[in-house]
Amino acid sequence: MTTIAFPITSPEIVQERVASVVREGLAARPKRLPSWLFYDEAGSRLFEEITERPEYYLTRTERRIFADHADGMIARAAGANEFDRNGVGCERLRIAELGAGSADKTRLLLKAAIARQGTVTYEPVDVSASALEAARERIERELPEVTVMPRVEDYCHQFEIEAAPGERRLVLYIGSSIGNFEPWEAEQLLERVRAGLRPGDGLLLGVDLTKDEATLLAAYDDAAGVTSDFNLNLLARMNRELDAEFELDAFEHRAVWNRTESRMEMHLESRTAQRVRVNGLDMVVEFEAGERIHTENSYKYLPGQAEALLSSAGFEPVESWTDENGWFRVCLGRIKSASR
Repeated sequence: MTTIAFPITSPEIVQERVASVVREGLAARPKRLPSWLFYDEAGSRLFEEITERPEYYLTRTERRIFADHADGMIARAAGANEFDRNGVGCERLRIAELGAGSADKTRLLLKAAIARQGTVTYEPVDVSASALEAARERIERELPEVTVMPRVEDYCHQFEIEAAPGERRLVLYIGSSIGNFEPWEAEQLLERVRAGLRPGDGLLLGVDLTKDEATLLAAYDDAAGVTSDFNLNLLARMNRELDAEFELDAFEHRAVWNRTESRMEMHLESRTAQRVRVNGLDMVVEFEAGERIHTENSYKYLPGQAEALLSSAGFEPVESWTDENGWFRVCLGRIKSASR
């Protein structure tokens, strides 16, 4: 495997963004913090532990969909069925992944791309340098046919993927990450992705579907308490990076199913009335007993909503794949060619 390092967002810029969103979020009513703050080195490690918990169905369900359908996904993204039945005329794929993390499930798609075209360029994009490094090392060890071009950046604000003649670009946005955004934000994000692509390029989108409340609550509040540690690590990160004085034992992880909005929510609830200094921001934050910081939304989709989202963002829905329980859905959208 060939590994190529992209320019990395400087630590100073990251620190400025962290300070800005924390200042704004802790001053808001109600208090809130963006979910991307979860993913420092400790948070990324904890999230990988969450994905292995028996209650957390999302990762293993999506992985099973890829295991069953990766060949077909890659073939359709490359243009099969647009040419002859053997795929003659199909183009090579260049694959990018938003919020790549450890890229565990992605290896199934990369293997399918290797089987079809021999080699493949892969651009994982994430805010966590440690997660990207772990992904790079694993892919380097297991898939020497892959050229990895990692990028540490916030794809929510900027995104561009290189192109070469004779290549189609396939962007992966899997793991139900799109569910962390408000519906209007999700559409805007996909529109920004679309603006960086060209006719024939595609987007593979993974979304979590609605299901019974008990299953959802267990997935976001596992018995071992890993999700609680993951949520509380957000306070620990502010202590480390902003010289804050949060006592983690003074807050409690809360997972809530908001049926009206069709979303799981995560909160950090203050156990008592307290005042917390954030020295790095020269800020004192007051909490009432029971007051919460809203740290994450995870929207759950009805069948057909993901395809509608792709359409509204300017993609043409091509094909969708779902597990046998109807719990998760992976949808392929494409920018329509002018000639079609």
